[in-house]
Amino acid sequence: MALNHLRLLCPLLCQSLGRQVRSPFMATARVPVLCPNTTRFPAACTRLYATKKAKAKAKAQSAKMNINSALVEDIISLNEVKEDMTAVFNALKDDFTRNLSIRTSPGALDHIVVTTQDGKFPLNQLGQISMKSSQSIMVNMSSFPEATAAATRALKESSMNLNPEVDGTIIKVPIPKVTREHRENLAKMAKQLSNKAKDSLRKVRSNAVTQVKKAKEEHSEDTIRLIEKQIQQMSDNISVDIDKQLAAKTKELLG
Repeated sequence: MALNHLRLLCPLLCQSLGRQVRSPFMATARVPVLCPNTTRFPAACTRLYATKKAKAKAKAQSAKMNINSALVEDIISLNEVKEDMTAVFNALKDDFTRNLSIRTSPGALDHIVVTTQDGKFPLNQLGQISMKSSQSIMVNMSSFPEATAAATRALKESSMNLNPEVDGTIIKVPIPKVTREHRENLAKMAKQLSNKAKDSLRKVRSNAVTQVKKAKEEHSEDTIRLIEKQIQQMSDNISVDIDKQLAAKTKELLG
């Protein structure tokens, strides 16, 4: 009988003792005093332990990434790869500006490349380009008369649907009417130029990956795989930019 009364009084004594010796920390954290036959741990402690464990794991992963990043420059310069890929995109934008203009203007002829015996030159370096009227452009080749035939040929072979006429050292370029067919032809050329740019982009990516694979014997597979993944991501980003540029140009050309 006495033993039974002692068992009933034990929890009450534990609670009373806990209220008397509870510290400010215990009051704040609300950590209960463990009594006999109790095996539960405070939930707050469990969460604290889990948080510390997660932070430690994240810190370890971050350190691993930093180590791999430090090895990258020993294998390949990702900045140079990015510059090469960006150069492909910029070249496409230049092609769109020079060769895919709906309205023909003197400035649109500036960068038409003329092939001569002395090399290749922009048309504006060989002749003086001016607007003769609202319907025609004039190219004065008096400074380099020997290049008149080559300049005429370059104008005809451009994608601008031009039909130049030669009068001595003067090349007259009638401004073509903007037809639906002309717009569609320009849109097709835009698609061709973008596909060509993607081919160049793939070549840059392939050369970079080949260079990385040569370092397999000196570096871990994880490091090699990480660098290849970064190169692929850069290539994917530029490819998306090419698609956006094509979409915008097509919309501009077709109206």
